[in-house]
Amino acid sequence: MLRTITVSKHISVQGIFVQDLTDGRILVRVGERLFKGNPVNEKEAA
Repeated sequence: MLRTITVSKHISVQGIFVQDLTDGRILVRVGERLFKGNPVNEKEAA
C-alpha cells in the first residue's frame, strides 16, 4: 500500500508501507531506502 509521510515541516515522502512504529510514526520504503515519519491523514492531503 502506498503511504505518504512527513519527515519535516516542508518535506514529505511517498512510498510503500513497511510497518507501524511504537511512537505513532510509520516506516515506508522508496527503492532501497527506508524513511520514517508521521503519516499524512487523508483530510490533510485534500
